[in-house]
Amino acid sequence: MNKNFFHNTKIRQESCILIGVVIKGGKRNITEENIEELADLAHTAGACVKKKIIQERLILDPAYFIGKGKAVEIADQIKLHPVDMIIFDDELSPAQLRNWENLTEIKVIDRSALILDIFAAHAKSREARTQVELAQLTYLLPRLTRQWLHLSRQVGGIGTKGPGETQLETDRRLVRTRIGHLKKDLARIERQGITQRKKAGNMIRASLVGYTNAGKSTLLNSLTGAGVPVEDKLFATLDTTTRRLKLNKNMVVLLSDTVGFIKKLPHHLIASFQTTLAQTREADLLIHVVDMSNRSFNDHIQVVEKILENLDINEKPTLMVFNKVDLVSDEIILQQVYQNYSQALFISAKKRIRLERIKSGMAKLISINS
Repeated sequence: MNKNFFHNTKIRQESCILIGVVIKGGKRNITEENIEELADLAHTAGACVKKKIIQERLILDPAYFIGKGKAVEIADQIKLHPVDMIIFDDELSPAQLRNWENLTEIKVIDRSALILDIFAAHAKSREARTQVELAQLTYLLPRLTRQWLHLSRQVGGIGTKGPGETQLETDRRLVRTRIGHLKKDLARIERQGITQRKKAGNMIRASLVGYTNAGKSTLLNSLTGAGVPVEDKLFATLDTTTRRLKLNKNMVVLLSDTVGFIKKLPHHLIASFQTTLAQTREADLLIHVVDMSNRSFNDHIQVVEKILENLDINEKPTLMVFNKVDLVSDEIILQQVYQNYSQALFISAKKRIRLERIKSGMAKLISINS
């Protein structure tokens, strides 16, 4: 099923409203940063942001997430100033999605659905497309309603409607069947990957990790001439690219670039991308690339470290690399980072500044941990 339920290639740019919530005790500035990132995600998906709304609440509303009064107010505004969709910064329950769609009569999605849409648009290889579709269907299954009656036509022939079954029950069974097929496909792809990696012998493996758009692909290109397409968009890279890199006359490594991380990364996506993340799990060392020009780089470091911890690979030898240093003019920030990360390297992958230090830093790290 190459066609997916999320990615919609309309010629006309869709307009949207973004909604975030600050719970009592939380920091509004963090929610504001999350909304700005959500706006970047919306832009990457091809949407035009018309308005950003942040509401402060004591607790989340189980029916509308932000409270019915505010929800009705937003619905009234949409009647006066129409938009195509609403995007929430947090994952909504199936009931909340239905309530919002009934209230506004427009499309309502959350951050998870938006990220899945972007992944679907950028998935090129069979592995990436399979992983994204599995993540989409896993996300979709508990949210199936009558609006998905077209499923049986798209899946085509997988199962038939049994006696007494409703169409919705049939759709759910079709999705579960498709999920089973996708898992088998990914298992086969993973076995092929293991075989290919075994053929590489005992070569040392290094993996580039980092927040999305930190410059990992640019760094791989600058170090190895890999020729990976580079875009100033979130999640421009989904497929793993591996190249040989000669560190010195006695040491050669296999350097891999893979998908970037982000806040609130859907767990369906992490689960589905296990085959891609295998390159990182099996690496002998990690190169953690940080976009130093992003004002939220400290938060990005924490997000990446937390995800690596959840994947149980946070104990691997890691070389911290601050990228885009040429874009930072604030001397105070520079000095603070130099002090806090005295063992890190500071480079510009795009302008090829201090790249040789990465090779020597990797060689040193390998020698220490050999």
